[in-house]
Amino acid sequence: MSEIYRASHRRLQDRFDTRRLADRLDERIVHDRLTDKERAFIERQDMFFLATADAEGRPNCSYKGGDPGFVRVLDERTVAFPSWDGNGMYLSAGNLLENPHVGMLFIDFERQNRLRLNGVASVDVEDPFLTEYPGAQLVVRVRIREVFPNCPRYIHKLQRVEASPYVPRAGCTPPVPDWKRSDLARDVLPKGDPAND
Repeated sequence: MSEIYRASHRRLQDRFDTRRLADRLDERIVHDRLTDKERAFIERQDMFFLATADAEGRPNCSYKGGDPGFVRVLDERTVAFPSWDGNGMYLSAGNLLENPHVGMLFIDFERQNRLRLNGVASVDVEDPFLTEYPGAQLVVRVRIREVFPNCPRYIHKLQRVEASPYVPRAGCTPPVPDWKRSDLARDVLPKGDPAND
């Protein structure tokens, strides 16, 4: 079995009599390598939620979106994704520089399915995959520690209406978001930001 449970988990499992169930799930569905089915699931997704924490353990959760396939499965134990221009705060990437432990939650709302991936991340502003991601500032690679499907029963069925026009794509210049031209940001934007034009 993996080392997914700590004393705090065990205390609650014992309180609610789920230790046997938790052990069975750990034994049967938690693993450290992607299956072909999980690989295909990840590469179909156009978004995921990223959980990070700083060196003091203060958490941050962020949404990451792109075109399907923007999260690449490099091998059965490694995935990679780009970090594009955002709000300049670098909360997730900065946390990863202090604390590389990461959680990724992939949800397919149309098919009501989800997958959890936990691992150890590295951040590289010179990653060779930068050329594969138009507009990327850096690439995050995650070495998988645990991956497992998660019960879908509480997932609301939603449909994708349209893709974001802001996602960087080869041969396209995304529009400048309005907030970058507002009083909030326009006088403090970095040099070279398209909103300065």
